[in-house]
Amino acid sequence: MDKAIKFLKDNFSNFDEPTIIVACSGGPDSMALLHLCISIRDACNLKIICAHVNHNVRSESESEKEFVKDFCLKNNVIFEYMKIENYSDDNFENEARIKRYNYFDDLIKKYHACFLLTAHHGDDLIETILMRITRGSTLKGYSGFSQVVEKKGYKILRPLIYYTKEDLLEYNNKVGVQFVIDKTNEMDIHTRNRYRKYVLPKLKDEYANIHEKFLKFSKTMLVYNEYVDKQIIEQKKEVYYNEQIDINKFLKLDNFIGSRIISSILEDIYQDDLMLLSDKHVELVYELIMSSKANSYVCLPNGINAIKEYNFVRFEREKLLIDDYEFELTETVTLPNDKILRFTDDINDNSNFICRLNSEDIKLPLIVRNRRDGDKMTVKGLSGSKKIKDIFINEKVLMQDRTLWPIVTDSTDTIVWLPGLKKSQFDKKKNEKYDIIIKYD
Repeated sequence: MDKAIKFLKDNFSNFDEPTIIVACSGGPDSMALLHLCISIRDACNLKIICAHVNHNVRSESESEKEFVKDFCLKNNVIFEYMKIENYSDDNFENEARIKRYNYFDDLIKKYHACFLLTAHHGDDLIETILMRITRGSTLKGYSGFSQVVEKKGYKILRPLIYYTKEDLLEYNNKVGVQFVIDKTNEMDIHTRNRYRKYVLPKLKDEYANIHEKFLKFSKTMLVYNEYVDKQIIEQKKEVYYNEQIDINKFLKLDNFIGSRIISSILEDIYQDDLMLLSDKHVELVYELIMSSKANSYVCLPNGINAIKEYNFVRFEREKLLIDDYEFELTETVTLPNDKILRFTDDINDNSNFICRLNSEDIKLPLIVRNRRDGDKMTVKGLSGSKKIKDIFINEKVLMQDRTLWPIVTDSTDTIVWLPGLKKSQFDKKKNEKYDIIIKYD
């Protein structure tokens, strides 16, 4: 762990008694990070605060809290704890991340800390870059994540970026650090898990230290992004001011420069949430600007909307405008109609509010979206397909409810469930083979 230690000592060197917040879940990565900080505590005169977050989605969470708390007690580390009591956003992972980092911000202020340390490692960087390349992103987004992030009054440090998961497991074994295992990290329903289980091993077969190549790629992309930003800074000021785009001035720009300015604006808005963005979102804003409509809008991730009003486009959070959505189905998704879709354990309910699926019959990941023109599904127990529009009519769904009613599809856009109304041919009985259960409530 020499590179990580040098990286930390270099960052701590300008502080007599640096106070650090270490984000620790209790897993092998964060426990390795916490132990590493303890090992250099005396040499760097550190005050260490361990921040543990209970995401409140697994039964093991309470025992994991006690595990981390006990470790801190034995090693004279201050233990701080927060439990997320409820979720309301349309994306569980995103909302959990926001709540987690808001909590870290509070601890930074409470202890006047200089640094927040997270356990992101080299494999995490590979996964992030590959996922963004696959779905499309901005120039900065393709870099994955930075080893150092400048925040207001402190820095986020990721010292484990030089190492793989295997490296960290070997470190824990060598120094005798125990840890807990989150079983959901093995579930194929999560996109990142599939990259981790099936793509990474193939890359490492080609080159064992592939993480070093991706780290170099990440740094190169950040340098290029910084250079391009410097070239467009004046042009951006000319067309984007008072948090809105002047369309008349924007139309005079070269297409590449215009797209790059939109990317820069979105990067400023989303900051560390670049995983939510793809190149599609840049295209949507560009098309909105070029549209002949005087008044229009497009929905962007995390409740942000780009709104065109005559000669200007502005960005704001306005959930009331949402009438079109599409999300990857994660552990818990709160929908725009205020209902919830979530993965669950075995349950006796056989109503239309429960769906059992066999992942071998469909193409993951699962998607939840609202209705599109021409949507059809093969209803369980019936021959042939039936229009979603006709199902709504037959089930007497109110017109105002149809727009936001959720439809669950696989990644090929095949409808596998109409929650609360109809099951498809893919739904399984309790005595049949299935490995996915979803509940709508």
